[in-house]
Amino acid sequence: MKLPLKGIIPPMITPLLENKELDHLGLEKLLKHLIGGGVHGIFILGTTGEGPSLSYKVRKELITATCQIVAGRVPVLVGVTDTSETGTLKIANHAKSAGADALVVAPPYYLPISQKEMGDYLERVVPALSLPFMLYNMPSCTKLHLSLDVVIKAKKLGAIGIKDSSGDLSYLYQLIEEFKGDPLFSVIAGAELFLPETIMYGGHGAVAGGANFFPRLFVDLYDAALRNDLEEVKLLRDKVLKVHSTIYEVGQYSSRHIKGIKSALMAMGICQDYSAEPLSRFSEDKQSQIKEHIEQFNYKNEYKSAH
Repeated sequence: MKLPLKGIIPPMITPLLENKELDHLGLEKLLKHLIGGGVHGIFILGTTGEGPSLSYKVRKELITATCQIVAGRVPVLVGVTDTSETGTLKIANHAKSAGADALVVAPPYYLPISQKEMGDYLERVVPALSLPFMLYNMPSCTKLHLSLDVVIKAKKLGAIGIKDSSGDLSYLYQLIEEFKGDPLFSVIAGAELFLPETIMYGGHGAVAGGANFFPRLFVDLYDAALRNDLEEVKLLRDKVLKVHSTIYEVGQYSSRHIKGIKSALMAMGICQDYSAEPLSRFSEDKQSQIKEHIEQFNYKNEYKSAH
């Protein structure tokens, strides 16, 4: 795996069947769509991938199948966050044996912990990890907004980067400024709208949920930001804003983002939109709304993956 990690690394959804088992055919079609769209890596078992809601059996199947299908064409990053250290290490070890490239580690969720407790956790867990790891700042799901000191400690322990999904642009800038002297440490935005600022300020890429269905759009936006092509950046970001105001706005609960992405992929004929409990798929009327939005984007021509 080449460092620093950079580019568009989609937080891949987990294609499921109605019985909540892994949809192997859907997974193969999705990965073909993503890699054909030019993405620079694949991140599985994150928030968008519903990682914590999946059985350990399905998680392991997903890791193994993803690594087999990707076959080294792009790095595969595996989310290993769990409520217990034992659960984290079991998935980490499986990822290693399956051929994954790196792990993604967030604070253990459910019980609130302090910054010091997170630092202590990393000191215990990191030596037992079987692959390089990236830190994951996801305060909306973990109850902890990682301090700069904790990120610095993680880097000293061997972290190869951080994915920041706090939505706090000033914090993202602090991260970029703090680690700009290390050519091997990646600062990756979790908020896809921050992609241009991240790149132009010296960051490395984005874990963009919308890249699940429109990978080429986000790859083009990343490339335009690298070129500092402000006119192209504005044109492409307007299209990303349209995604946010249409596909992401169907439904009333925060889970609408995951449901919307899955429903969009179903509308595009890539996989079904079944979710892991406690989430459920969109109703038929909302599925129809998503399909109408997708068709308005003219995705078959404008955002077609380059196979």
